[in-house]
Parts: sequence; C-alpha cells; structure tokens
Amino acid sequence: MLYASLFLSAFISATLLPASSELLLTGLVVQQQGALWLLWLSATAGNVLGSVVNYYLGTAVSRFEGRRWFPVSRSAMDKAQRQFQKYGTFSLLFAWLPIVGDPLTLIAGVFRVRFGLFLLLVFLGKGLRYAMVIGLAAGLV
Repeated sequence: MLYASLFLSAFISATLLPASSELLLTGLVVQQQGALWLLWLSATAGNVLGSVVNYYLGTAVSRFEGRRWFPVSRSAMDKAQRQFQKYGTFSLLFAWLPIVGDPLTLIAGVFRVRFGLFLLLVFLGKGLRYAMVIGLAAGLV
C-alpha cells in the first residue's frame, strides 16, 4: 500500500493537477518506511506514467484545433512550436520542474516528439530528480 500510494501521488503530480509527491517521498525516507530503491521506482514510474498521459492528451489536442471553442489560436500554437524547437526536445530533461514541466510533456505530444525519445528523456530527468530527493532526505548527498 505504501508504494502504491507513492505511485499514485507521483502520477497525479505529473498531470496538470496540483500535487507534491516529493513531500510524501521525503516523509517516507525520513521515517525509514520502505526500501529506498522501491520508493525511487514507485515515484519515478508513477511520475513518468503521468507524463505519458500528458503526452497522449497532447497528441489528441490537434483534432480540436480550429474549432471556435478551442482555447489556443493557430498563431499561439505556431509560437509555442517555435519556442519548443528553439530549446529542443532535450528540454524534456526538465519535465520535472514545477509549473513548466507538465505543460512541456503535453506540448511534446502536440508536436509529436518521437515517443521513445520522449520516454527516455522524461525518465532520465524525473529519475534523477527523485534520486536527489531520496539522497537529500536520507542524508546520502
């Protein structure tokens, strides 16, 4: 149940919904609840899966573009695509950042970043972030 709760918290944190899996993870590490590698795996897997949901939502967005109720204009989409291309696909390494990270994963879907590359970059960024959180909380870093 412990790992499932962390997985779910990390999953929700990766979507556009507000949540903070880092606080739960830190608390579990400080209280020495669970194996560190399983805590890392649960948090990373949940957070990456949440980003995959964002990616697939992004791939569906283009179906609605051009409709009157669609909240983003074509020019705004073009501007976002230029910005994304300017900073490159490798900006997905920063998908763990607050505020900008979750929209990055959605935009990656909109602009059809190769899924394998998306998954690798998001996994590396988020996995390293959770490793740092665990290291700091456990006093290993």
